[in-house]
Amino acid sequence: MTELTAILIGPPGAGKTTVGALLAERLGVSYLDTDATVEAVAGKPVADIFVEDGEPVFRKLEHEAVAAALSGHDGVLGLGGGAVLDERTRALLAGRPVIYLETGFTELAKRVGLDRPRPLLIGINPRAQLKTLLDQRRPVYAGLARITVSTDGREPDEIADEIAALLTARRS
Repeated sequence: MTELTAILIGPPGAGKTTVGALLAERLGVSYLDTDATVEAVAGKPVADIFVEDGEPVFRKLEHEAVAAALSGHDGVLGLGGGAVLDERTRALLAGRPVIYLETGFTELAKRVGLDRPRPLLIGINPRAQLKTLLDQRRPVYAGLARITVSTDGREPDEIADEIAALLTARRS
């Protein structure tokens, strides 16, 4: 089992990709985004997988990407917002350095713009869908996290600096 430096979880728009890349840079390790892995395997964007193949196909590919990354990547890992819904994935995350990027509804609504291609927010009322998604997932994120960092009203650099400091302090 490879020991990862950090695993970032949180809802869509929390900043996992942006903060993850900055954090990896600060720690001198590589960054891997499981959504990018899924897209590379499928040969198409996540939104297209949802529309053309369905959510079950995406979730299967996502679990496989997370499992592979957890056994073969030793840097910073960013998980797709829904990856933690799979109980097999949650079991794989147990005891790992999981960091929850906690972001409130109002901030998420601003960040995702509700007009970008977020597959689970397609529909008649994307704001309501985002609120429901956040309400359902928040306890899962919090339950898996060893560290929780609030991202509301903060710049990605500031968040990455805080996480790097927390990780360094835990190793001391």
